[in-house]
Amino acid sequence: MKNKYFPDEEITMNDLYFICYMIERVARHIKQKNKYVVNAIGKDELYHLLSCASTLHCENPEKVEADWIRDYGLVEGSFDITNVDSELATIIPTSLDMGEVYQRLIADTLSTKEDFTEGILRVYNDEICDVIDNYNCSAFYEPSYVIARAYQNGGF
Repeated sequence: MKNKYFPDEEITMNDLYFICYMIERVARHIKQKNKYVVNAIGKDELYHLLSCASTLHCENPEKVEADWIRDYGLVEGSFDITNVDSELATIIPTSLDMGEVYQRLIADTLSTKEDFTEGILRVYNDEICDVIDNYNCSAFYEPSYVIARAYQNGGF
């Protein structure tokens, strides 16, 4: 996928990872699901963010988070992904961990007709995210090929 502002440059897997990390980070901060953040930003702005990711990752993540919340009019919700049963979930993955999970899932299931923006919208709007984001189960810990196969098969 070509960078929107520098057509000679490719958007990299690291750029995708950074955007997935920030989606997770913002969603946790405003207590919304990732799907809400992705849909509120929209395809065109996701392309912009992916194209700027190599610069944005040099910024303070708290600043980037605040900018996204302000720029995209994101509102506070009531979904707390970290509210888990402590007997079932002893470790809650970080935003970085989940950014990697989603980056791999998008990359592993990307068709030749899709770009990263379409992959982001497709994956984050799939029902499998409810399972992956349920930290009371271990779906997010599965190897990336298992998660990709579950996605392609319609569930775990």
